[in-house]
Amino acid sequence: MALDDVLLEGEDKMMKAIEFVKTEFGGVRTGKASPDLVNNLTVVAYDTHMKLKEVAAVTIPDARMVMIQPWDMGTVDAIRKAIEESKLGISPVVDGKVIRLPIPALSEERRQDLVKTIRKMAEEGRVAIRGIRRTALDEAKKLQKDGDITEDDLKSAEKEVQKLTDQYNGEIDKLLTAKEAELMKV
Repeated sequence: MALDDVLLEGEDKMMKAIEFVKTEFGGVRTGKASPDLVNNLTVVAYDTHMKLKEVAAVTIPDARMVMIQPWDMGTVDAIRKAIEESKLGISPVVDGKVIRLPIPALSEERRQDLVKTIRKMAEEGRVAIRGIRRTALDEAKKLQKDGDITEDDLKSAEKEVQKLTDQYNGEIDKLLTAKEAELMKV
């Protein structure tokens, strides 16, 4: 593996870590309705595990309501059960062919708990990025040890990997700041 491949692979994995953090943040409820709250819930339907977005349409009729319309009415109970078992803390209201999720306003205490939760998620993202950095540096050192690259190339690669690490950690910080602001907005 060439040094450029090591750097590109490291950057690709860091981008995936950022996308994962974005997805995790999307699943945290902020007091206003969003399809991201439920899209990735796992529903047991047709004897298999499926994402909610694969078995139903999710719409937002107003700022405090999520409406789920299953494509097959046989999945209504499975969807209701998945929502109840999730950590959303929202009770679904089954209304015939539609499941409604009324989003209650968040209390100050609940907002603080959610901020702690997203900070933990952000730290997990930073840990993942540091792990990717370590792997990329180990691979670069192996290339240098095998004689494929010079010591100067190794130093340059270390600087580049650190620059990428700082860049992606900065992106996580931006996402965290935005999500905190969204949570604390009344």
